[in-house]
Amino acid sequence: MSSSKLVYSTEKTTVYPAKITRSTSGIKKDVLITISRLLNGRKGKGIIRLSGFQLSRIELKKLVTHSKQVCCSGDTIKKGHAEIQGDKHYKAFQLLTEIGFSTIQMGS
Repeated sequence: MSSSKLVYSTEKTTVYPAKITRSTSGIKKDVLITISRLLNGRKGKGIIRLSGFQLSRIELKKLVTHSKQVCCSGDTIKKGHAEIQGDKHYKAFQLLTEIGFSTIQMGS
């Protein structure tokens, strides 16, 4: 069956972004990442904004892609800030502290 195409695989080949971030530029412990909740203009549906990263655009994209998988929601990068759809501030806080970032939660 060498001509068959793979449809599903249980093998995980994703690279954890903590290893990428630490190996390329290192995480600065004095940098504080703020986690804030925003509701304006979204008809009551909130987002979580993560700001304060001092990473390159590529590293931030890898981090956002990984947080998309962990939080099970849509994520994007806008003006150097990462935005997570929904009220996922606890999962975002866990993810960032697990990787090694210093975090603070703003607002409720």
